[in-house]
Amino acid sequence: MSTPLRCVYCDLDGTLLGADASFLHDAEGGFSLLGARALEACARAGAEVVIYSGRRRSTLFHDARLLGVRCYAFEAGAGFVLDGELHWLTGDVVPEEGRTVFDVIEASGAPALLMDRFALEYHAPWHMDRDVSHLFRGRADAAEADALLEAEGHASLRLVDNGAIVAPMPGIPRPHAYHLIPRAASKARAVAFHMRARGYAPEECIAIGDSVEDLAVAEVVGRFFVPANGPERDPGLREAIAGRDNVTVTEGSMGDGVYEAIVSTLAQR
Repeated sequence: MSTPLRCVYCDLDGTLLGADASFLHDAEGGFSLLGARALEACARAGAEVVIYSGRRRSTLFHDARLLGVRCYAFEAGAGFVLDGELHWLTGDVVPEEGRTVFDVIEASGAPALLMDRFALEYHAPWHMDRDVSHLFRGRADAAEADALLEAEGHASLRLVDNGAIVAPMPGIPRPHAYHLIPRAASKARAVAFHMRARGYAPEECIAIGDSVEDLAVAEVVGRFFVPANGPERDPGLREAIAGRDNVTVTEGSMGDGVYEAIVSTLAQR
């Protein structure tokens, strides 16, 4: 008896969403319903869809309503909304005396340290009104940044490379988006949290995403799919994929790739 597909975990920007973050456009900006058809295929198969993203909680609240999704991980896995109930996944970094985790991180001096040492700036306007993560754009080696954070007394934090962005940045080809978050937080941990809550086994779940941080989710699900635009825009992602037997790069980009991943999975069940 084949194993049913019970859940699909899916990134938004650069994955389910097409050009200019549109759900109804493909990677080239042409009108497309493949993203919607991918969700329809899940509904017909009885598979839950969960979105995970670096976006703010308030933004994902509206995204989830538009997509008909009940659960979502926000700010690179720092928090999770499970059937309307909020769960923080930030470990020992917690609000203090009325200050948010974002405020606590800012007061530590870690954001200023990173912007001083690396070619980073706040990713305006999306860096505003966040609960946890400090959102930057530019270029930085995440491993070097983490080593610096630890050396300067910020071992409880880490810098997450959330992949290439479309927005240009003078002097920096192919800038990336980065999240400064508590070390305990990750998209993979958020996915694992939801799997435990639902009682899903890894072989019953797939995930889709276009960044190195998304790729870590491959460690907790049965199969992971990367839309073609991911490694095209970020050669480092292709290197990170090497040797992972449960990772597939789709032929299609963005929403087309999501449709391909879901339909091909269902065809094998």
